[in-house]
Amino acid sequence: MEAYLAELLGTMVLVLLGDGVVANVLLNRTKGQNSGWIVITAAWGFAVMAGVFVSLPLSGAHINPAVTIGFAAVGLFPWSKVAGYIIAQLIGAFLGAILVYLAYVNHFAATEDKDFKLMVFSTMPNIRNTWANFMTELIGTAMLLFGVLAIIHNEVGPGLVPLLIGILVWGIGLSLGGPTGYAINPARDLGPRIAHALLPIPGKRDSDWGYAWIPVVAPIVGGILGAWAYMALLG
Repeated sequence: MEAYLAELLGTMVLVLLGDGVVANVLLNRTKGQNSGWIVITAAWGFAVMAGVFVSLPLSGAHINPAVTIGFAAVGLFPWSKVAGYIIAQLIGAFLGAILVYLAYVNHFAATEDKDFKLMVFSTMPNIRNTWANFMTELIGTAMLLFGVLAIIHNEVGPGLVPLLIGILVWGIGLSLGGPTGYAINPARDLGPRIAHALLPIPGKRDSDWGYAWIPVVAPIVGGILGAWAYMALLG
């Protein structure tokens, strides 16, 4: 149970700080309004770093179903624990999104743009194209798993692992995040999307369920491919 709780709390921290920066940049009358993509990607990197620090000692700090499934697919994690990890991650992401709503409740009310309100919680492509959006998420998550395994394989000091993974996520956001907003994590997108659907956000739009499968399925496929590619490199 400690491992599952660690995954829940680590993912909650990830979403609280990650969705929190999106709220700060997009919503009206915040201190960080319109501060831009660099701020969003940097804070998401820091959010991942914080989530990894929280959960690493007890669970291995997956905080992402794509990581859990990718590791299991190459024999680095037991399949018997996969479902429990994913449930914990989804609950943590949902709770993190609720905390963001509570922190920015006045600013949701002050914001008219319905898309911005949704984008605080979940990703949305700038150009909607199913195949292209799917490939963007697949490539980004493959790079995530490939990079995480490379960091682990290089046996850096344990205190450096969260920092380096955070920098990796920052780089993925800067380089590959433009088309879709780089979910690269099914729990990070689905948990907050459910929160958006349930919360009493004034003037909100629908939760865009027609798109929601892409940031769930594509990262899982990409995570498996990225993990396979790195293990193939090792021979």
